Amino acid sequence: MSLKLYYASGACSFVPHSLLETAGADFEPVVVKLHRGEQNEPPFRALNPRGQVPVLVDGGEVITQILALIQYIDAKFPQQQFLPRETLARTRVLETLAWMNNTVHPTFTHVFMPNKFAGTPEAQEELKAFNRKAYAGYLGEIDAMAQKAAERGQPWLGGEHFGPLDVYALTLLRWGGLAQIDPAGYPTLWAHVQKVAQQPGPARAIERERLQLNLYKPA
Repeated sequence: MSLKLYYASGACSFVPHSLLETAGADFEPVVVKLHRGEQNEPPFRALNPRGQVPVLVDGGEVITQILALIQYIDAKFPQQQFLPRETLARTRVLETLAWMNNTVHPTFTHVFMPNKFAGTPEAQEELKAFNRKAYAGYLGEIDAMAQKAAERGQPWLGGEHFGPLDVYALTLLRWGGLAQIDPAGYPTLWAHVQKVAQQPGPARAIERERLQLNLYKPA
């Protein structure tokens, strides 16, 4: 078995985890327990000095960063068409993935781990409140994407084929519950996310990671 995926339950590594399961890949899943600091231990740091998941090992090659993993998995399993083959359609999917990864994802990090960005409790609470509002707006943008896809008769966010946009959307909406954002407030996206969760690949990843889809608890 040459493929090995290092993932953390509920993290963005759920995206490549789901893609590998969907492709029927022969891979070894290795959980990294972030709450125990395993990402900072020497064996993992030897793989990724930045101490982040996901990490994909293919033989002697170590690949980090989610966008790189997505493109690598797409190239390794081209029959799945996780990314569109037509140049402009592929570019648009990558454009949206980059936005999810470099804008929406870090906004949630400011809500979930404000201590990484501010030293005082007062500043941390301000960061959480400000970024929670921004995050809710970004989820609204993804909900609008789901609405447009439905209007076009497009089954998946990236087009005719299930792919990383769908799984990243699931991850981001799921995190919204941790930010006290009700997924039911985004009805089209919430319905889409539930459809994604029922696909065999994501369903197996959800079972392995022991994930609950709706984490929202009213204050």
